[in-house]
Amino acid sequence: MSKHNRREFYDKIKELLAIEKDAKTIDKRKQQEQGKLTARERITLLLDRGTFTEIGLLARSCKPESKELKGDGVVTGYGKIDGRQVYVYSQDFTQKGGTLGEMHAKKICRVMDLAMKTGCPIIGIEDSGGARIQEGVASLDGYARIFYKNTSASGVVPQISIVLGPCAGGAVYSPALTDFIFMVKGISKMFITGPKVIENVLSEEITPEKLGGAEVHAELSGVAHFEEETEQSAILRARRLLSYLPSNNLDNPPMMNTGDRERKNKRLLKIVPPDPKKGYDVKEVIREVMDKDTFLEIHEGFAKNIVVGFARLKNNAVGIVANQPNILAGCIDINASDKAARFVRFCDSFNIPIINFVDVPGYLPGKDQEYNGIIKHGAELLYAYAEATVPKISLIMRKAYGGAYIVLCSKEMHYDQVIAWPTARIAVMGSRQASEIIFKDDPQKEEKAKEYEQRYLNPYTAAELGSVDMVINPEDTRTTLINALEATINKREKRLPKKHGNIPL
Repeated sequence: MSKHNRREFYDKIKELLAIEKDAKTIDKRKQQEQGKLTARERITLLLDRGTFTEIGLLARSCKPESKELKGDGVVTGYGKIDGRQVYVYSQDFTQKGGTLGEMHAKKICRVMDLAMKTGCPIIGIEDSGGARIQEGVASLDGYARIFYKNTSASGVVPQISIVLGPCAGGAVYSPALTDFIFMVKGISKMFITGPKVIENVLSEEITPEKLGGAEVHAELSGVAHFEEETEQSAILRARRLLSYLPSNNLDNPPMMNTGDRERKNKRLLKIVPPDPKKGYDVKEVIREVMDKDTFLEIHEGFAKNIVVGFARLKNNAVGIVANQPNILAGCIDINASDKAARFVRFCDSFNIPIINFVDVPGYLPGKDQEYNGIIKHGAELLYAYAEATVPKISLIMRKAYGGAYIVLCSKEMHYDQVIAWPTARIAVMGSRQASEIIFKDDPQKEEKAKEYEQRYLNPYTAAELGSVDMVINPEDTRTTLINALEATINKREKRLPKKHGNIPL
């Protein structure tokens, strides 16, 4: 290479470095004033150190109103989390409020396409004021492309949304189409129409936090799965969540050596009262049985009468669904049905075995529940379990009555193992309610009710009929569940071919 050519080559390199530096240089003050990290700082915290590769750095809109935006308001690329490949995008609120324009959408769709082709999780960090009004319909079409990609990726690769700023209008639907949503108190907002529009149209005054803050969506609407105190805790929790998930629907969940061994569960007899009318915290049962310090609860603040989450059992990732007797006696209501159905369908999509901890008196009765569609929502949960082909194991601890027994325990729902404690009561309904129907006019009603309870409300009758596979000492719960999981973990089940079913949404 001649001196002239070499000089020209180095000049081109310098030019490239200058362009890259300019593209990455932003004014951090606005974010810092709001106590927020920048788009790049968030990616640095999320990924393993030094693994991020940016793509689309120099992409800019040709439209005059947007061409000065660096990276068109979004940082996209790939990197690793605990050594596993992931694709990420992080919206840059310093660039016109992170609004979405044509090139912004194309950059996001690009990483989503690559994630699906390579079988890698997608993590979106949302911080956007919504559609870029100046770009008109091009912005709306950009959202449409993203929504289509979200739907295409659903059940193929895990999708995680970390909302770290405003998420308004069309911007809310992409997170809603993903598998898990993280929000942060005081920072995250999600609403389809903001407070100003509501005030103008409905004459109602409300703050952004009250309308669509983290607490609203984590505890009332159920839109958010995690409610965190800081951006850092949300990002680190997202890293932990990924440790339970396979990279795609063809992989098995990653194994992790927890160092925990088979052991007796002597504390269970102290945690669970023998009186079926007394409450207790089922999370203590889960922590006692699963590998130590591995339980990660999902949707903790929403529909607290049912508990869902991930844990490890002898190093294997499993999905947990458990009735919570401390709340509504563990009854299944509308919100609990939606929460559990969504979780079960996710586990089934990504080959994660499901273990039920059952102590349920039934579906919640009442006018409000009926008027708001408990039949439809309850059927949604039935559909999710019936459709699931992953290993399904059910442990009946105290009671399993009526329709709740069917959805959570029945062998006819293709459960692979149904296990019961000696304290289990399995029936259409409780003995008192049954006696009021069967022995309503019988003068020996009380005596016959006791006979009914002794004869039918025990696990042995169900075991005789083959509805229960085994009745075990509660102290042997962990060992029994480990054996059941190992016996079914390679399960393969074929269903009738069809385009898709019609879940009762």
